[in-house]
Amino acid sequence: MKRSSKIVLGLAATAGLGFAIAAAFAHPGGMGPGMRGHAMGGPMAGHMANGDAAFPADMGLVHDMLQGHDKIKRTVRNLPDGIRTVTESDDPQVAQSIKAHVASMEKRLNEGRIFNLFSPTLPVLFDNKDKIKTLVAATEKGSAVTQTSDDPVVVAALQAHAVEVSELARDGMAAMMRAARANMVGSAHR
Repeated sequence: MKRSSKIVLGLAATAGLGFAIAAAFAHPGGMGPGMRGHAMGGPMAGHMANGDAAFPADMGLVHDMLQGHDKIKRTVRNLPDGIRTVTESDDPQVAQSIKAHVASMEKRLNEGRIFNLFSPTLPVLFDNKDKIKTLVAATEKGSAVTQTSDDPVVVAALQAHAVEVSELARDGMAAMMRAARANMVGSAHR
């Protein structure tokens, strides 16, 4: 296939994925059963299609936080062996979504049930879940999370994932679309 054809195909696929994500987030319930696995590839598709009963609720929380991203305050401190993050909101509904999301993701990590929306760091973290020590503390307006590891590769993944989450909190859906495009470009070169 000619290079120009590959570029056009890649752009068309990215646009299609963007429309699918936008359509999913346009609905208050996020990605419902009719959207699971539809026209999507990469890390997200398998988890939408595999019967993960908690996926729609977790997508709803992500939707709430992306919609209210401008109401989220987040601080990240890199530690020699991991990270400490504090993610909060003065908006009670966004604060509740933060708390519920953190609790759900901690449970998923413990159980090894990945929830990945285009993150290159989450597979590393889930593959090494037994090497991560997690301490979650609910705050009045959100959650404080400390995650540490003795493995330098895991520490680097924890710190990189904290950057990804901070970008989502800062830029909302624009950050999600950047991650989706980067995932599509990355999978095209594999």
